[in-house]
Amino acid sequence: MPELKKLLQINFANKFNILFLSMRIKVVLIFTFLQVVFFSFSQVGNNVSGKIIDEKSAPVSKVSIRILNTNYKAISDENGIFFINAVALGEYIIVAEAIGFSTLNEKIRVTKEWNQTILMKLAKNISQLEDVVVTAQKQEEVLKNVPLGVSVLSAKNISDYRLWNNKDLTAIVPTLYVSNPGDGRDITSIRGITSTSYDPAITTYIDGVSQFTLDSYIPQLFDVERIEVLRGPQGTLYGRNSMGGVINIITKQPTNKQEAFAEMSFGNYGLTRINAGFRIPIIPKKLYVGFAGLYEGSDGFFTNKFNNSKFDTRSSIGSNFYLKYLPTNKLTVAMNVKQMANRNMGAFPLAGNAKAAFTNPYVLNQNAVAKMIDNILNSSISINYSAKHVNLSSQTAYQTNYRYYDAPIDGDFSPLDGVSIIKNYGKEWNKVSVLTQELKLTSIPSLSPLNWIAGVYLFYQESPNKQATHFGKDAAIFGSPSTNYKIINTTTEKNKGIAFYTQFNYTINKKLKLMGGLRYDYQHTYNQVLGEYQPDASPVPIYQTRSDTSAQLDYHTLLPKISLSFYPSNNQQLYISYSRGYHTGGFSDLSLNPTQPPLYPYQPELSDNYEIGLKGNLLKNQLMTNLTLFYSRITDVQVPTLVLPDAITITKNAGLLNSIGFEVELSAFLLKGLEAFYSFGYTHAIYETLKLSSNGTAKELSGKRQIYTPETTSMLSLEYSLYLNNLKSAKLFVRSDWKYLGNTFFDLKNSIQQTSYHLLNPSMGMKIKQYECRIWANNLTDTRYISYAYDFGAVHLGNPQIYGVSLKASF
Repeated sequence: MPELKKLLQINFANKFNILFLSMRIKVVLIFTFLQVVFFSFSQVGNNVSGKIIDEKSAPVSKVSIRILNTNYKAISDENGIFFINAVALGEYIIVAEAIGFSTLNEKIRVTKEWNQTILMKLAKNISQLEDVVVTAQKQEEVLKNVPLGVSVLSAKNISDYRLWNNKDLTAIVPTLYVSNPGDGRDITSIRGITSTSYDPAITTYIDGVSQFTLDSYIPQLFDVERIEVLRGPQGTLYGRNSMGGVINIITKQPTNKQEAFAEMSFGNYGLTRINAGFRIPIIPKKLYVGFAGLYEGSDGFFTNKFNNSKFDTRSSIGSNFYLKYLPTNKLTVAMNVKQMANRNMGAFPLAGNAKAAFTNPYVLNQNAVAKMIDNILNSSISINYSAKHVNLSSQTAYQTNYRYYDAPIDGDFSPLDGVSIIKNYGKEWNKVSVLTQELKLTSIPSLSPLNWIAGVYLFYQESPNKQATHFGKDAAIFGSPSTNYKIINTTTEKNKGIAFYTQFNYTINKKLKLMGGLRYDYQHTYNQVLGEYQPDASPVPIYQTRSDTSAQLDYHTLLPKISLSFYPSNNQQLYISYSRGYHTGGFSDLSLNPTQPPLYPYQPELSDNYEIGLKGNLLKNQLMTNLTLFYSRITDVQVPTLVLPDAITITKNAGLLNSIGFEVELSAFLLKGLEAFYSFGYTHAIYETLKLSSNGTAKELSGKRQIYTPETTSMLSLEYSLYLNNLKSAKLFVRSDWKYLGNTFFDLKNSIQQTSYHLLNPSMGMKIKQYECRIWANNLTDTRYISYAYDFGAVHLGNPQIYGVSLKASF
């Protein structure tokens, strides 16, 4: 549920201590690490050498060579020669990467008798699609060999699409839709699977760290190496709340190469975005450091008629600090600290209903304007040890978010003094903290047909929240029995859990591969609530509306996955898979049945999912295809209901959802200098059963469509580049990105609907060596459309036409 619904819930909080859990995790880490070190006896190896040439057979120097899932690396010399010492016997994927060339991979088999020289021919990246390497299954793999629907956006794609925020991914990835009510907290849907609770159904990972809830994640994108979107449930490897998929964001890491960059963008509505940073080796081949900073701000799009001022003026300042240390060629230690400070003068720019939003777009009339202060910290320490037989990795992460509002928030979205929300009770309240620990063992590629991964994941979360719903002098208009009072709601929410998982790949023969996995997931949830009544004339609450009450629950689930892949050729894969998804349960403050006690539990959602996919590269890597058919059946669907004017959100298990559809991704070089990308997604997500309570009665809504799920998503991108010299170091380019989104519903009754619409985002510019200038526009046709709506009718419009210029330099 976005921030406003959370503000309208009843909460209580107290402090917590995570030191004991942290110490236990460290003991497990050290014990496991020592076990693997002692286990890693020497194994016979061999030396691997090779030569890198271009399409004209000329040697290519300074090419980065690495063997996936190992620490084996090399750089080609002026003659294109590279050499890697003492490679353990096994079957590997070796990858060559160089600026201006398409990434190339080849399979090698290192035996005792190995005595050959590898010859790798690189093609210019203007004539051939590259072999993309991903970590979708927590190991490095070539994209075309991964048996699931994965969309990958490179650093170039991120720049070309101007992906500044997670919500910009809408339609670029088929069947993916992202929306938010204006406060920066995204609601994401993939294949018709979504959630409006603070436990999302699609999990976001940044540099391997799960952004645990909507409270603790950072939606801004900057200094990103690539984005991997795993479509469909990923419960076996990623566990809770990845029922619809995973958004895996990998930022750029420092290496032996010295790098610096700066990017500035300016546009209408006072838009300013500045992103700069550097990556350098402090001690070559030993110690590296990287830093990136971001500032973005805008005057906002909405005007508040109540005081004739800008309503949603906002700014953000963020940073990403990275430190990597390689004490040996087998051991890597990395520290990462991310920070984001968001400020928003009017976080909920909402019209009372769709008619009002379209009649007078981007104009509001609210008497209460609050400034949102939102501070996020996300830190982690990662250790990776590469032995002869296995890789051992550990990641310890801590996340915290403190969000409050310096004044009451308008809860009735009108100039009346009716309902407002107060959320400013000091630093001990409304501060979410999460500690996670993951330990992972991965087999290093060997001559055996079996490769595997196994791990354990632990977490501890606490959300101490305190807020008040204030009913002013006009509260009777909104159904309140009296006026000028507040209900203070506090809650303590604590979650802790552990999961064990394993997954294997077994090569049956050159054409067939079997993959299977299983995860056991356990969660313990504790909640405590208190409700108090306080008249405006009283300095303290005078009585309790609900007594101090607590409850706890335990959840257990098994999440299996199995797939069979068939390889007609080295460049194509046909697969079929089954997997199970899981979305965690919890407590509602009240039940719809008044005879039930507070803290009424609702159970987890579970899904059974079937997928058939065909992917590969054709026409000598001139065409990339990715086709997927899917079917999901989700049981115990969690249905949130907002009860007004009590301002209480009640969640219960009330539905059975079927989602069926298909996805298409195509990338191609059509002509010299002309590159095309097309994605299309169709989702038919219908409730087989759905009982929704309204005014004390239950309504059967079977046959209704899923919310936040466009029936179709479509994206066509065309870019033409004209090179100005033979070195291909200067070019002019023109680009157009066209999005189409089908009918979308925002409430379970399907009464709030956005019909299909188009968005056109063109750009053009010039690039000379490491400098680039780009002129661009988003929503060129200034299309009006609903981006988000609450089930009680309040509507947030999508962004109007925005245009600007971006300047970029790298050194």
